[in-house]
Amino acid sequence: MEIGKEINSNKFENNHQKSIVNLIYTYGWITNLLRQQLSRYDITLQQYNVLRVLRGQRPNPATINLIKERMLDKMSDASRIVDRLVQKELVDRTVNTNDRRAVDILISNKGIDILSKLDAELLFDQILNEDFNNTDAGILSDLLDKMRS
Repeated sequence: MEIGKEINSNKFENNHQKSIVNLIYTYGWITNLLRQQLSRYDITLQQYNVLRVLRGQRPNPATINLIKERMLDKMSDASRIVDRLVQKELVDRTVNTNDRRAVDILISNKGIDILSKLDAELLFDQILNEDFNNTDAGILSDLLDKMRS
């Protein structure tokens, strides 16, 4: 559906403003879909992101700084997110053997299990409707990259 119909307004100064409004609206729409899926496992979108970063690092540990660098939401507090994941037993935190001031963070088997289940359930190609094919998704990704460059 067109953005004007979604928000009941067609009063845009220009297509640039319309595009930004559409991006913000679409971000919220996608985020809500993902939150619904993740809530079944009692994890947030930011926690999901950290778990994916840690799985990508496996078998090597990660530091808080590495997690911060790779997070999608740069405003997130990675330390607090890791604390919550430790409480949920989805990650393990240990003192670095080479530098006792540093902390190593590894995804636990329980964290891997949850991600495996989510991999099967979060079918990103199904979030977009059937009319939005793989080529369209590539074009959109390229346009978003171009916008940020």
